[in-house]
This record gives sequence, structure tokens and C-alpha cells, in this order.
Amino acid sequence: MTEQTLLTAENLHLTFGETKALDGASLHVRAGEVVALMGPSGSGKSTLLHCLAGIMAPESGRVVYDGRDLTAMSDTERSTLRRGEFGFVFQFGQLVPELTCRENVALPLRLSGVGRREAHRTATSWLERLDVADVADKRPGQASGGQGQRVAVARALVTQPRVVFADEPTGALDSLNGELVMKMFIAAARETGAAVVLVTHEPRVAAYSNREAVVRDGRVREQEFAR
Repeated sequence: MTEQTLLTAENLHLTFGETKALDGASLHVRAGEVVALMGPSGSGKSTLLHCLAGIMAPESGRVVYDGRDLTAMSDTERSTLRRGEFGFVFQFGQLVPELTCRENVALPLRLSGVGRREAHRTATSWLERLDVADVADKRPGQASGGQGQRVAVARALVTQPRVVFADEPTGALDSLNGELVMKMFIAAARETGAAVVLVTHEPRVAAYSNREAVVRDGRVREQEFAR
């Protein structure tokens, strides 16, 4: 794993009404590492993830990705960045129900201008890699929860992103399926060299990370692991 810092949050502040969601939060993410954002409900960890991904803009402070200031970008520039260099895995997958699993995985490629045949070929290879090729032509509602979440992981990784943001990726799964999803997700991310920023409240999920960052009252305490 390289020591190059890829993504940095510097002194982020964000308030919702009277609530301080972020109160001087800072974090660094190195290329290729897995960082788990831990903390109690309402601590600001999902808000921090959304700011790191350019989905939300902080009121002050800045987010720097690969030398570029996300907070100074236009909405269009941030959208282009998310589509090409970031991947996302959400708690409930958020797959498009009208599309097949193969079409869901191919969708980020198609939105980036890749032809249908090539996009579907690449999507199929990722479904095979995540051991869910058997649901390729089924719609998400016809797959199990664990299968659907592995399809979501394939969709997140299909563009070979440099950073994958995962918000409670096993929160809707039982422990057995959760372990399987995490094992495959982290192995595939590490093979591609992607960094992972992972929001979780489960120690068994955080155990897949290189490092934990504990978020409490909108601030961050980072902890290094020797692995």
C-alpha cells in the first residue's frame, strides 16, 4: 500500500438547523487503504462520507482529492468526478429495479459513454468475480439480499474507481451474508488498488479496514493499525 495521501478533509463544518453535523472534522485517506468511519448514530460519520464524496458541500473547510479542491468545483465537475473516479455502495444497494443485474452493473459504464456490448461484457466479468453471475439476467427483486449487495459492489467497482464510498454496506444483511459481502468487497477493492471509505457501527465490519477513524460530535479521532 502506498503512503500517498489521495483524499483529505480539512476542518469541515456543517450545520443542519441547530445541529452541528460536522464541527471541525478532518481526515486523510491514503491511496489503496481501507478506512472505517466508526461512531454512534448521529455522530456525523455519514455526513462526513457525503462531504468526502462531493455529494454534500461543507459550510467551511475543504475537501481535496488528488490535488483538486472538491469544494471549489461546480456541481457538474463533481458529478463527472463521482461518475468516473468514485464508486458507491449503499446499505440497501439502491439498484434500479426495472433493469437486470447485468444492466445495473453496466450502467456506470454506459453513462460514461462505453458501448452496450463492451459495457455488458465488463459487467458480466464483474458479476462472475463476485460470484453472482447466476443472477445476471434477473431483476434485483428476484435476487437475495446478499446477492443484490454483491451486485451493488460490482456496480461500484466496474469503472475501476480510485475511491469507493460504502455507507453501512452490510447493515441490511444477516451476519453470514454480511461477512461474505465484506470479504469479497474488500478483496476486489484491494486487487484493483481502490481506497475504501467505509461507514459502519459494527466492529466485525470495521475489522476489514487498515485504520479506524472514530467520529463523535462532528469531530474525528484517527487510529492507525499495524496491518
